[in-house]
Amino acid sequence: MKKPFLNEDFLLQTDTAQQLYHEFAKQMPIIDYHCHLPPDQIAQDRQFENITQIWLYGDHYKWRAMRANGVDERYITGDASDWEKFEKWAQTVPYTMRNPLYHWTHLELQRYFGITELLDGNSARRIYDACNEKLSTPEFSVRNLLLKMKVETVCTTDDPADSLEHHHAIAADSFGVRVLPTFRPDKAMAVEDPAVYNEYLDKLAASASVEIHTYGNLLTALQRRHDYFAKLGCRLSDHGLEQIYAVDYTDDEVSSIFEKVRGGHALNHEEILKFKSAILIALAEMDWDKGWTQQFHLGALRNNNSRALRQLGPDTGWDSIGDFPQGRALSTFLDRLDSQDRLAKTIIYNLNPADNDLIATMIGNFNDGSVAGKVQFGSGWWFLDQKLGMENQMNSLSNMGLLSRFVGMLTDSRSFLSYPRHEYFRRVLCNLFGNDVENGELPDDLAWIGQIIQNISYGNAKAYFGFENEASGNVRRNHDAAVATAELPIHTNG
Repeated sequence: MKKPFLNEDFLLQTDTAQQLYHEFAKQMPIIDYHCHLPPDQIAQDRQFENITQIWLYGDHYKWRAMRANGVDERYITGDASDWEKFEKWAQTVPYTMRNPLYHWTHLELQRYFGITELLDGNSARRIYDACNEKLSTPEFSVRNLLLKMKVETVCTTDDPADSLEHHHAIAADSFGVRVLPTFRPDKAMAVEDPAVYNEYLDKLAASASVEIHTYGNLLTALQRRHDYFAKLGCRLSDHGLEQIYAVDYTDDEVSSIFEKVRGGHALNHEEILKFKSAILIALAEMDWDKGWTQQFHLGALRNNNSRALRQLGPDTGWDSIGDFPQGRALSTFLDRLDSQDRLAKTIIYNLNPADNDLIATMIGNFNDGSVAGKVQFGSGWWFLDQKLGMENQMNSLSNMGLLSRFVGMLTDSRSFLSYPRHEYFRRVLCNLFGNDVENGELPDDLAWIGQIIQNISYGNAKAYFGFENEASGNVRRNHDAAVATAELPIHTNG
């Protein structure tokens, strides 16, 4: 018998899977420990004017699909009206069948707006108007959207030079969701273009109130910002890298390399590798000192289309999976820290599915018994945050390590409508366990398996990041302490 599309048992193929999801996973809160939600919009409790603004602006997943469907760029990132852009997306949706966008689109329409009608060119105007009517109500401000989806914690992604003024505002006006910054120092390592790099260093210097003339000055500036992020409740760092950098270097070499690039001179390939290897270790040791978790997103081949990059800039949908070698450098980097007992809790996200087993075995080399799941194989991300990608990641982790200690899903999203991805993940998770129980590959012990499901969905992350000991008022206290001890005043626009 055919099953209805997106019914209550969507993706749940067995009775056991359905029981696991509905009785154990469904009601768990969400800890979104890595995303790209704009903190200014949370601080302002933004009310979006229409569904295009909250759904299509900045969503390069949808942009790529529209381009593949022959939609002109004017209706994607160009000057077309919001209605015209939505209409072109609606006309594209029927062609996304078997792409996860088809599932996400209709899940989001159902979960946020109660709309069960399929989106296409014919239904576009009705759905556009119905969504816009609801978006105009207070219940659909961004804070209320987070509360609606039972989001407990959000960790945004922030540059060390950011003022964090919006995080201050959020902490001072608590609304029931913990919103914390994440330290993302990629620009502090991006020495390939000396002019761009030196412009960034000037910004970082102003933020940290320290002149940056030497490599030691740079580390001082980063340490000051690292300390400041911690006062605002930061628990995680994050790095977006093609691969880990772990070549040998000396302090004198790195100092000379920094002086060269600070003087505006281009570095050769070997110098770039030495500099990035040194600063990556220094940043990792800062994380260890504070008990933070360091995250590494590995394997993206970015900005493949040079013409589009010139016209539209980065992060507009021209990236792909890369085939960079990962094993040797990752082993060297982790071992260098572990040998000095300075390896922080670590999450490694892999974008190339060919490396799943490599990553799943690598993490086992550095789990030392001090923390359950100290080194984690992160969830399927970007091109792999879909059903097959999630299953492959969890199967590799199951075969090589302990899926039961996995810290679970995150959105990695810029959209306030993306939280059904947690539901999507939980359904896939429950289906994996449910099928094993029904096939006799796991015992019919739903109480214990249900506990594992709840831990992966929520409990493991809460314990791993130390959120279980925080009362709701701690974020406000962190904010007050940061204001009292800040070396610089809080800057606001205007």
